[in-house]
Amino acid sequence: MAAASSSSSLYSGSKLLLGFTCKGKKMPLKFRWTIAFLVFTLSRCFADDDHEMEEFLKREHSLSKPYQGVGSSSSSHWELMGDAMVTTEQVRLTPDMQSRQGAIWSRIPCHLKDWEVQVHFKIHGQGKKNLNGDGLAIWYTKERMQKGPVFGNKDNFTGLGVFVDTYPNEEKHIERIFPFVLAMVGNGSISYDHERDGRPTELGGCNAMVRNLKHDSFLFIRYVRRRLTVMIDIDGQHEWRDCLDLPGVRLPQGYYFGASAITGDLSDNHDIISMKLYQLTVLRSKKEEEEEEEDVITIPSVDNMELIRLGQSDEGMSGIAIFFTVLFSMVGCIFLIVIGLVVYSHWNENRRKRFY
Repeated sequence: MAAASSSSSLYSGSKLLLGFTCKGKKMPLKFRWTIAFLVFTLSRCFADDDHEMEEFLKREHSLSKPYQGVGSSSSSHWELMGDAMVTTEQVRLTPDMQSRQGAIWSRIPCHLKDWEVQVHFKIHGQGKKNLNGDGLAIWYTKERMQKGPVFGNKDNFTGLGVFVDTYPNEEKHIERIFPFVLAMVGNGSISYDHERDGRPTELGGCNAMVRNLKHDSFLFIRYVRRRLTVMIDIDGQHEWRDCLDLPGVRLPQGYYFGASAITGDLSDNHDIISMKLYQLTVLRSKKEEEEEEEDVITIPSVDNMELIRLGQSDEGMSGIAIFFTVLFSMVGCIFLIVIGLVVYSHWNENRRKRFY
């Protein structure tokens, strides 16, 4: 409807332009047709933007009430692991108890090129602020059903992990508010740094106050044209908030979706209410299709990862550190300017003496 209304309004505008008169005289025919062509092109652009992407729910890859596809039989679509259990209201990955971990994994590999996952989740417990943990993760990985220390999944995973980290492990006073949502791509040999809250390998993220909310909380993960987008809806306004948007993310097809959580000395209830996977149909040019066919992705990777890490290395600077960095930089610049003036004055004085 949006595309139709915008196109019709532009079309009406073109009719007005074609019949436009200036002081009783019509525009030259050539000029009028040029304007009409531009208006038509704009209307096509608006229409293409609105119809560029369509989404289709893939039920075999989705998890929702009443969770009939969850079980241990070979015919079920989802499988539980560890302390995870199904209730009538949610899939509880961990209860609010110490030293628990649980997960739920899809049995069916996903062979979609472009996809979107919307996760309805809830994290709640008796612990006060910073006395709760540890968080949950949404996965798209080659491996499945393997316990481990990374939010209940194995370390050195192959694929994508999006983490809702609720407890800060790093002791340094870094300006990051928890809970924090972050993403990581692993190739099977990259380890998640638990002590530093995954900073060395994160692609980006955002803070998200998701504990003990009275309204629903959602996580949105989209992978289109090798671009990863993560958004959250945690304010009860039914509006997505940007968290991460990164091009150059290369994820193979045929991996598994899953969710996991873990508790340690501190705990929380980690619940998944639903996980809905949508197939996205995206218009591609013939050139884009040929390039993607030639460049087949077999190992997960991220373009320009070194630049991403370089940019994140400055994130943890405190206000005092930034102040002194700027101060010393200014002092250094002033010092260089003074030295330059002294050298110039000496050179100018010697130059004058040569003329006498």
